[in-house]
Amino acid sequence: MKNNVKVQRAIANITQAELAEKIGVSRQTINAIEAGKYVPSTVLALKMAKLFDKSVNDIFELESTD
Repeated sequence: MKNNVKVQRAIANITQAELAEKIGVSRQTINAIEAGKYVPSTVLALKMAKLFDKSVNDIFELESTD
């Protein structure tokens, strides 16, 4: 799954730690999501979308399996 969490964080001018605190996860979780090593739960994706005032689809994109 592709994501642009890092871009959205930069636009919002917040650190990984600040984002983590706002949505109730560890900074390591944010780092893993940004690196594509961890796919967030639906609830976590929705929290991020709400925080960034974007749709989940604006932040996360399924990669084609073709």
